[in-house]
Amino acid sequence: MSSTYGKIFKISTFGESHGKAIGVVIDGCPAGVDFDEEEIQHELDRRKPGQSRITTQRKESDSFQVLSGVFEGKTTGTPVALVIYNEDQRSKDYGHIADKYRPSHADYTYTEKYGIRDYRGGGRSSARETAARVAAGALAKRMLQGAGVEICSYVSQVGRLKLDKNYTELDLARIDDNAVRCPDEATAQKMFDYIDEVRKAGDSVGGVITGVIRGVPAGWGEPVFDKLHAELGKAMLSINAVKGFEYGSGFEGTALLGSQHNDEFYTEAGKVLTRTNHSGGIQGGISNGQDIYFKVAFKPTATIMRDQESVNEAGEPVIVSGKGRHDPCVLPRAVPIVDAMAALVLADFMLRARSGRL
Repeated sequence: MSSTYGKIFKISTFGESHGKAIGVVIDGCPAGVDFDEEEIQHELDRRKPGQSRITTQRKESDSFQVLSGVFEGKTTGTPVALVIYNEDQRSKDYGHIADKYRPSHADYTYTEKYGIRDYRGGGRSSARETAARVAAGALAKRMLQGAGVEICSYVSQVGRLKLDKNYTELDLARIDDNAVRCPDEATAQKMFDYIDEVRKAGDSVGGVITGVIRGVPAGWGEPVFDKLHAELGKAMLSINAVKGFEYGSGFEGTALLGSQHNDEFYTEAGKVLTRTNHSGGIQGGISNGQDIYFKVAFKPTATIMRDQESVNEAGEPVIVSGKGRHDPCVLPRAVPIVDAMAALVLADFMLRARSGRL
């Protein structure tokens, strides 16, 4: 199982949804990076369950402990180890599916691959693992802030409810002003009401998160196989429930002519800029200094509070009944996960850029 990501700034996560703890080891973090515990906890709080009635009601403080790699508020250059102890497991909620395959979950595929699976909340396949990524991503964000890089993400679509505004038209400082994490209040209220309606019906809904990265200098990226957009895509697609990734003009750009799509260069105050940004800040797999923007598509949560047909490990037809505590829509809690994965990708490329050129 691949539980490690990164070439220089590496993370390895561990733990299961209903195990004793989850955590992360960060290797390759330079010495002297400010380690702000409140900042890391803030990002974990944005992801933790129980935030509102449209999220899972599992109660986890997601408080973390530092095991190594930090001294007097700064990283030491040695591996940073962080652990988050699970506090509110209800493993009995999953006894009814111990030998059943839940539709659209990883139950069947894990069994086929390993010959064994932890059915308690999905074990290692649970999105609870992403808390470890968020903790590591918060440290990566601190590194990037020192280089003038800012990362933010927001919910831009829930089901068919779409925020029809470009990110440049929005006040991205207002992302956390509401439970949905959509920076447009009117649209956010509609999204909240719809998610709540779906929740009451025992169903689930998916949507889209838009990510924006500002301040990345030109020159980050490693062609040909480690293109910047390729690594961003891999990172986002590694998040539970993600079904698609696009950057820049994405699929809509395919309808344009080359004369419409090309980003013309010009100079201003000695700096090379582009008049448009259909490229999404990346050309040839390398950042060009413009804003990097992308979209991440999430499927509806696989667990729903309705009976569904399936089979058990013996191949016999069974009915799977939805129980336990689950998000009717993963998007609000996925925003900090998208932020974290973007930060991990960029922190790694920042260090790779420094090592590749004097």
